[in-house]
Amino acid sequence: MATYSEFSRQPHTHARGRSAEVAAIAWLEGHGYRIRARNHETAAGEIDAVALDGDTLCFIEIKARDSDEFGSPLAAVNRHKQLRLGRAAALYLLEEPWEGPCRFDVLGLTGSAEGWRYELVENAFELP
Repeated sequence: MATYSEFSRQPHTHARGRSAEVAAIAWLEGHGYRIRARNHETAAGEIDAVALDGDTLCFIEIKARDSDEFGSPLAAVNRHKQLRLGRAAALYLLEEPWEGPCRFDVLGLTGSAEGWRYELVENAFELP
């Protein structure tokens, strides 16, 4: 699992994001999520993770921050980001049909000297 210290040593934002996603995926798996896809690309954008939580298909946005000095990583998932994720999820479902329930989760990682602090919001938002 990627640690916060590995994240903080990365040379640029993209590499830092990928490092945090490794830690996030391991955390999700440790909490019972069954990962179906990572970094799934669609014409509407990327879905960080698609996973099963029981019989619910979850589209998961992962956000990481060095600290909460400039706000929670969860706050970065604004309405624009939610709509983009919704469009990407709709395209995913065209490729991979699913008959069961779906939801949008957001996993925030905040770094500190002690390591990552994880905050998961299940069913973080709904879209029309």
